[in-house]
Amino acid sequence: MDDASAKAVKILIVDDDDSILRTIQALLERERYRTILARGGAEALEMVRDELPQLVILDLSMPGITGLDVCRELRTWYQAPILVLSGYSEEQLVIQALDVGADDYLTKPFRSQELLARIRALLRRAARYEEPQPKITEGDLVVDFSGRRVLRAGNDIELTRTEFEILAHLVRNSGAVVTLEAILDHVWGPHHGDYTQTLRVHIGHIRKKLEPAPAEPRFLLTVPGVGYRFQIRPAESSGQATASTAG
Repeated sequence: MDDASAKAVKILIVDDDDSILRTIQALLERERYRTILARGGAEALEMVRDELPQLVILDLSMPGITGLDVCRELRTWYQAPILVLSGYSEEQLVIQALDVGADDYLTKPFRSQELLARIRALLRRAARYEEPQPKITEGDLVVDFSGRRVLRAGNDIELTRTEFEILAHLVRNSGAVVTLEAILDHVWGPHHGDYTQTLRVHIGHIRKKLEPAPAEPRFLLTVPGVGYRFQIRPAESSGQATASTAG
């Protein structure tokens, strides 16, 4: 992101730990983002209404109005990306936050460059959704929503209707974690029953058709205990990523 673009982006950082607030603020301001701070849930809700930031970084574990409460309330009207921060022992809380509308998450402690990469991905995704797109291109992969076609390196990938719906949903949320529940709701409807194993089978079929090396996915990554993330991983580094490839 160039300086002119970054300066136009305002990010709200919400955490009751002042040292974390200041650390993230210093990191983002070095990248020329504008930052505003909130030290609790009530202050965060007020600042979003008053300042309308382009992205919110939200700690989940806060006294009083929790991060989950903030996320749930914001999603009644606020459309910009929400990136939640959590501790290692808060997996179920993360899943709840993603289900009520958070776009992605990071587990503390996190690496600075990973936080910046997640922010860039969420902002790109938000910009992409300003207008509906009939086609999305990610690297050598093309997903044509209107034509219901998928191409990799110019070659057609034959997917079933269900496989296409799963892949299209993940691609539309490129870079963000999509929970199992969210995928099941989207593909099979809110009264889907227990289709988790069925979803895993479909993911396996999509990988066999789409991935150059299905055992080391470049596109469809498993986030253990949570769901899946679609992203482009360079072929030479696919074996070094931390996300699990099983499931």
